Amino acid sequence: QLQAFGGGLVQAGGSLRLSCAASGRTFGGYTMGWFRQALGKEREFVGCIWRSSSTTYYADSVKGRFTVSRDKANNTVYLQMNSLQPEDTAVYYCAAGRPITSSRNNYRGYTSWGQGTQVTVSS
Repeated sequence: QLQAFGGGLVQAGGSLRLSCAASGRTFGGYTMGWFRQALGKEREFVGCIWRSSSTTYYADSVKGRFTVSRDKANNTVYLQMNSLQPEDTAVYYCAAGRPITSSRNNYRGYTSWGQGTQVTVSS
């Protein structure tokens, strides 16, 4: 139902835009989140766009560099990533859910997940 794409190999300082397309149902009433998981590490929150207000929230590590946006008409969410660094290398996942505000950065609050797309940043 969720499919993330747009990953790839980019040099440090470069940009990528990930897309997350929803099919089969609308996710307009859901908070849409982006998470990432680097090899050997736990899945971590990247950012999300809140279901009702479209307010965005970000992990401190990406704040000012990454931007989450959504196109409700096309049932698509985006993650614009600028000034990429090698430490951003990971598999990126999009997710949909209705977490409570205080748990918006917890992957357990998201119930639908895409398959992930690899982002590799070379130094």
